[in-house]
Amino acid sequence: MNKNLPFRAWFYFRQGWATYFAFVFSAINTLVVTYYLAIDNASVLQEIFPSFTIYVLTLVFVGVPLLIFIGYIHYKRSPAFKTEAEISFEANPPLLRTLLNTEVILPLYLQMSNYLIKLSKNEKLSDTDTKELEELHNQIKEHISKKLTGKFDSTS
Repeated sequence: MNKNLPFRAWFYFRQGWATYFAFVFSAINTLVVTYYLAIDNASVLQEIFPSFTIYVLTLVFVGVPLLIFIGYIHYKRSPAFKTEAEISFEANPPLLRTLLNTEVILPLYLQMSNYLIKLSKNEKLSDTDTKELEELHNQIKEHISKKLTGKFDSTS
């Protein structure tokens, strides 16, 4: 970890800057600039927003819920987030590998727990159980060979 300390510090700095400082600073900057350059010079808008405080309160009570709704639409109702996730998998193949490994390992864990329950009750594994275990074994071997050869995709 000590050899990665500068990179960790850089990562945390960028997260703090981009997520918190720059976000808050840009929001304040946008409010000030839009009010004093646009609204303060337009008499029609000045009637709607007679003071900077009214402008800020309006944006907080109207803009924030609107932006929450837009964020919800982005994640839950539009294809945009799904596309972003697909790009993340394309750009980071180990992430896809982790997902595929999980897809293979979970059924194995379930089957192994079934066998452990049987064995703890002093029951013998049936021929069907043994055959299922062999099939799982072969699936995992095939999965590993795909990993080693690099021949896998999101549909396998």
